Amino acid sequence: MTILPIGKNPSQLHSKIPNKVWRVGTLNYTTVGLFILFFWLLWGDFAWSLKERSVPPVLQLLLKKFGSSDTLAGMLIGSLPGVFTIILGPIISYKSDRHRGPLGRRIPFLLVTAPIAALAMLGLAFSPVIGQYLHQGLGSRSPGLDSSILIFFALFWTLFEVSTIIANAVFGALINDVVPQAVLGRFYGAVRALSLIAGMIFFWKFGKAESHAVSILIGIGALYGIGITLMCLKVKEGEYPLPPPQTHQGIGGFLDAARGYFRECFGIPYYWWFFGMIALSWAAFGPVNLFCVFFAKSINMNMDIYGKCVGLSYFISLGLAYPLGSLADRFHPLRVGIVALGLYAMVTLWGGLFARDSWTFEIALVAHGALSGTWLTATASIGQRLLPKPAFARFSSATGIVINLVGIIVSPAVGIFLDYTHHVYRYTFLISSGLAMLALLTSLVLHRKFMALGGPKNYVAPDRT
Repeated sequence: MTILPIGKNPSQLHSKIPNKVWRVGTLNYTTVGLFILFFWLLWGDFAWSLKERSVPPVLQLLLKKFGSSDTLAGMLIGSLPGVFTIILGPIISYKSDRHRGPLGRRIPFLLVTAPIAALAMLGLAFSPVIGQYLHQGLGSRSPGLDSSILIFFALFWTLFEVSTIIANAVFGALINDVVPQAVLGRFYGAVRALSLIAGMIFFWKFGKAESHAVSILIGIGALYGIGITLMCLKVKEGEYPLPPPQTHQGIGGFLDAARGYFRECFGIPYYWWFFGMIALSWAAFGPVNLFCVFFAKSINMNMDIYGKCVGLSYFISLGLAYPLGSLADRFHPLRVGIVALGLYAMVTLWGGLFARDSWTFEIALVAHGALSGTWLTATASIGQRLLPKPAFARFSSATGIVINLVGIIVSPAVGIFLDYTHHVYRYTFLISSGLAMLALLTSLVLHRKFMALGGPKNYVAPDRT
């Protein structure tokens, strides 16, 4: 039933609805149509965010429960996604750009991977049961019960990450294809807010994550599979011109294209500083993010309190999102990011020196989450502000390659170090502080070069043309 304001009839209400038409490519939206588009895209993004916020920490708990080393955890959660992103990301993006079909060029990839990711989460949920059957079936040849279970965790996590990376390579491109440019900023603001809300919802009940891991993974898997599928069925792509003919054929053509790509993206030293700043900043947040659950378990911290601390950091980030966006618009995202990195380096240094019990760890954890979120929000548009617009997609992919290469090295290295030091997880804050200081120095050099190229008012991105 539709409830109308008192004194209004339907025709009067309809006359108040703006008639503006929003266009992107061959797609046209009325204001109502745009709201419907936002609803289904944000519904899919909420399912995506809940999956991204929940599955890795649940896996961390399960890995620790079944005797995983820190090295294995670092490789599975930190390095493996980076390896697949470097290999699969460019291939899937290229294939999607050239695909033409009745459902569009992005949606088919999302429809195929959604049930695979859901099944992988189901596999993670039942890995202890399957591992037990393997252990019993192998008898004396079994590597042990815990090792048998970890084998299936690794198998289903690999399947989960492959499907996630394929979907991630096209999800942002779908948004770019169907959302009008004039409202992209507002749309991504809603995406950031929903992502943080999804994190708060999950971590507010994190105390039940270990005892209810099976039901959580099944529930999130079902929500993700249904949510992404519904989004794909409700969102319609437009029509695209036929892709240009492939000029590079065979191995020789592939190598020529690869050489041209690397010459363009890595041939100007200025961008080395940009890639380094972004990669080191992401790497700085990694050690604490990857092992904070292990830290909490090592000091016998109640998981309900741990979850509420993480939820509080998300709540702070949500409250700071609009002010930080305004500051970035006024002063430039690079400058606001420099301040955030400096503060982050200081609080993680404090955490590394003084976080030795539950309450000091709580302070360090909330500060880590809030300040890493501050940097992520403040620098959300830094690529659009510093990279050359004609080659933005290529330079963005190059940034991703460097981020993942650094992550592939840092994550297992931290795990090996923690195994060597007998799991003193306080050191993760010191490592994060050191990496943040390197990122800060790199940011300052980048800023000096940025000012030499015109600064905020007259900046022109260098290119090879």
